[in-house]
Amino acid sequence: MSLRTAAPRLAREQRVDEILVAARAVFCEKGYEAAGVAEIAARIGVVEGTVYKYFATKRDLLLRTLENWHDELFGDCARELESIDGARARLHRLIWRHLRALRDYPQLCRLMFREVQSEHDYRGTSLHGLNRRYTQLLVDVIEQGAAAGEFRRDVPPTLLRATVYGGIEHHAWNYLCGRGALDIDAIADQLLSLLCEGLATPPTVAVERIEPRLVAGTDHHRKSA
Repeated sequence: MSLRTAAPRLAREQRVDEILVAARAVFCEKGYEAAGVAEIAARIGVVEGTVYKYFATKRDLLLRTLENWHDELFGDCARELESIDGARARLHRLIWRHLRALRDYPQLCRLMFREVQSEHDYRGTSLHGLNRRYTQLLVDVIEQGAAAGEFRRDVPPTLLRATVYGGIEHHAWNYLCGRGALDIDAIADQLLSLLCEGLATPPTVAVERIEPRLVAGTDHHRKSA
């Protein structure tokens, strides 16, 4: 008969961290439905009840796992943006970092999109709050660019936020499902160019050049009439 080696007693914070590391590995390997709490517990040498001592349900464990991952990825975003000059450069950085997350962590991104964001109870969770604060950074950059005269003021920043993140996730879905590659540098450059051509303030020089031609054309038609 084999005997289980008892796991050492750890402080609460250490035990939670240990469970989250194991949960992340099992969720990534098997997906949410196939992942078992018993297997997560076995990975760290404890019984299933120990996991439930810290997390009421498997879904609570998934949400906390994704919260930790989200904070690892984007927790320093605001600080990094402060060191970048120009709204266009900051916008490019946000787009590139989001693409990098999808490229480097496809399993966790699938869990986020399929198992969390599509569910009715997502709003109001801590993870939803984290994601709102993260995506608000793009809104802030657009507003800063408009205030500085880099971007137009008549395009709602929230519409651009939905366009950027929704467009990226839709474009990357095949990659997240294991089909094809994701060239994040090329996509970031292309998306930024597309956005900024639409966001750029109209060049006043072009208007000044066109106006005399319009006046001359009007005078010509009057004389011909």
